[in-house]
Amino acid sequence: MKSLLIASLLTLSVTTFAQQQAVLPGDHADPSITKIGSTYWASATSSNWAPEFPLLKSKDLIHWQTAGYIFNKLPDWADYYFWAPEISYEKGKVYAYYTAHKKGGNLCVAVASADKPEGPWKDHGPLVCQSDGSIDAFPMRDENGKLYLIWKEDGNSIRQPTPIFAQEMNEERTALLGEKKEIFRNDQPWESNLVEGVSMMRHGGYIYAFYAAAGCCGEGCTYVSGVARAKNLLGPWEKFSGNPILTSDEHWKCPGHGTPMEKDGKYYFLYHAYSTQSTVYSGRQGVLREFEFTPEGWIAFKAPLATPNQVPALVKDDFSTPSDQWNWSVFHRPEYQVTGGKLHLKAIPEQAGVYLARKTYTGNYTAQVQVEVPSTTDLKSGLSLIGDDDNALGISVQKDELLVWKREKGKDKVLQTLPLAGSKTVTLQAQVKNGNDVTFKYLINGKNTQVFDSVNGAFLPPWDRAVRVGVIAKGEGTAVFDNFQLKTEKE
Repeated sequence: MKSLLIASLLTLSVTTFAQQQAVLPGDHADPSITKIGSTYWASATSSNWAPEFPLLKSKDLIHWQTAGYIFNKLPDWADYYFWAPEISYEKGKVYAYYTAHKKGGNLCVAVASADKPEGPWKDHGPLVCQSDGSIDAFPMRDENGKLYLIWKEDGNSIRQPTPIFAQEMNEERTALLGEKKEIFRNDQPWESNLVEGVSMMRHGGYIYAFYAAAGCCGEGCTYVSGVARAKNLLGPWEKFSGNPILTSDEHWKCPGHGTPMEKDGKYYFLYHAYSTQSTVYSGRQGVLREFEFTPEGWIAFKAPLATPNQVPALVKDDFSTPSDQWNWSVFHRPEYQVTGGKLHLKAIPEQAGVYLARKTYTGNYTAQVQVEVPSTTDLKSGLSLIGDDDNALGISVQKDELLVWKREKGKDKVLQTLPLAGSKTVTLQAQVKNGNDVTFKYLINGKNTQVFDSVNGAFLPPWDRAVRVGVIAKGEGTAVFDNFQLKTEKE
């Protein structure tokens, strides 16, 4: 099996708009950031998409370039839900504190390290695994220089409060020491059923804890951000009476779970939020906001930054040169080869099939790919919008037939069929409006020959992820693809 290294040509639209733009467009939940030399490095939640935890780099906090992943292979101890990597740098070593689901257990906080952010990364396994689940880790030194791990006990998953704990950690970052201590929990009405996503910084004699509260995800999200401060890491902690300090606005909703950073004497917060236009369909995107410290020693966010639009207007892949922009399910690592300028993807008969997918960036886009028509009805090769293994929507071709289909909550249904005879290749196309209004077409010799009825894809996004689009193969045999394109319209 060949490692997936596929070419990607991105044409970027860089026109500046009055409204705030995402600096990490598309599905980049729970972003974290650190500075190494003159370069900023970031990572974000990948959940059940592999490879795990994208690595991105930037010189200015605005223009980011993907530089690989922390894990190209799943850690041996974990199986899914790869959340909230907190990337940090100290004494010539890079660390990533992350959450994942333990095989046969619950959510744990673990750590990996590397000599440089590009890797290779060494996984050190879990640091803490509470019965209710442990998530959202952050490293912090106390006023005496002792290293601590900060994390959340995931009590909201069982309708319990969500304490934020601190516990000393060894310098090797391989074990916790002594006893944990609660520093605060959700006890304010605006925080609702949880506090989480804590990140910290020092300023003017205080330690400041940025944190998120309420409901993180989905159309009904209620996420907001607050701040607390303390003279000493273990407390007492004081929450700001003006909380929440970051709330939804005209363009971005449910802001939270980020990391503060100083640059050139100014302070910024990199966090996630949903676009009010494309909402859950393009996911929680990385947004940058400047803040300042008030004379009273609290945090105040400034007006939104009018940053350049970083959304790729056109993504092309002719399967000829390397790229690391494709994702797949953590439950089905694909088998494929890239030869002769084409992608050869081995099908599986389970669930929706096996797929390779790309992030989507707005609710309006057109995706297409050229497919070789299988010579058998045992293989379906196609183009699909993918939520997860149990929720997908697509157009596929098998011998002499085109099919528009959906898989919803694990149940498969063919929606429309059309005879197809005499063609060796066909271009499949999906036109998407408002994130969920999907029209499938096919082209022969570059001409549209049929438009299928539009299909509603509102069922697709999982609660913690966005919709991706890509190639899919189901059944027995090998699907062959060429010339993938994703054209994105501005919001």
